Amino acid sequence: MSDFLISLYPWVKALHIIAVISWMAGIFYLPRLFVHHTEKVETGSDTDALFQMMEMKLLKVIMNPAMIVTWIAGLFLIGLGMFDWSAVWSWLKLACVIAMTVFHIWLGQRRKDFVAGNNALTGKQFRMMNEVPTVLMIVIVISVVVRPF
Repeated sequence: MSDFLISLYPWVKALHIIAVISWMAGIFYLPRLFVHHTEKVETGSDTDALFQMMEMKLLKVIMNPAMIVTWIAGLFLIGLGMFDWSAVWSWLKLACVIAMTVFHIWLGQRRKDFVAGNNALTGKQFRMMNEVPTVLMIVIVISVVVRPF
């Protein structure tokens, strides 16, 4: 059985990378939608409804499934022993993935604010928050590829 699981490694790794790319695409785009929603759209307008629909579909159809597949495939890879628990880079990557998940949840809560007509953030604040996943991605990629620690 373990030979079979090991033979799945390249497929699971490929699935993990595909899911991460999909998740990151959404996590970069949703805050940009929020910027334009905040700065250019009047609450209660047809455009407001359009933005809410786009934001909901991006989150529920692309980002949520991609995050779930990223986690499942990543945990499977950890189960195969592809994680060095004694190395700092492994723990740093894990902490950043957890932070990315928290950011994802935060974005979902901001979407609910738009639906309720209670968005309290400015376009500038959403632009600044859009840098969070960029920094996390840089740390994750360097941790995994360079393994500086």
